Amino acid sequence: MKRITLIVSALLFFFTVIANAHGPVRQKWEQEITINAPAEKVWAIIKNYDDMSWLPGIKSTTADKGNSKGSVRVLTLQDGGTITEELKKYDDKKMAYAYKITEMSTAKTITHSGVEEKVPVLPVDNYAASIEVEAKGDTAVVSWKAGYYRAYMNNNPPEEMNEEAANSAVEATFKSGLENLKILAEK
Repeated sequence: MKRITLIVSALLFFFTVIANAHGPVRQKWEQEITINAPAEKVWAIIKNYDDMSWLPGIKSTTADKGNSKGSVRVLTLQDGGTITEELKKYDDKKMAYAYKITEMSTAKTITHSGVEEKVPVLPVDNYAASIEVEAKGDTAVVSWKAGYYRAYMNNNPPEEMNEEAANSAVEATFKSGLENLKILAEK
């Protein structure tokens, strides 16, 4: 009986250690907006992969292959930071494209647990997203979806790179972008 109790206790301890030792959990964010404009008009504003002028906070955008799969674009932010993204899918007929962040500049450096850590301009890692415009009668529904991890991939993240920071940054980007897109399309 003591042996069974010992084995069960060891197993419970082992599973507790494993449960507490896992790293970040993949986050998902999705936001939609209905725009009182034809879908084609809305798509015309966002369809060029090398033009992110509709997204507040973007100073300039360059892309090496336009709307071709594999095109690499660099977003230069108003504060000078950069985000590099790769076009994964592009479908003009479906009015949709998907992309992935491949590189980001550092917003600042912090000390966490005695180590210098670089905080990226968007506090995420392994970020992939898609944006799509769908016609709904005389209106358009724009859906922007993303999957990502927090920027700090080890346990016990600093607040600048935890799940809350990642989710807040993605939410703010999506909200400001979609609200501005609505303003531009409804003119």
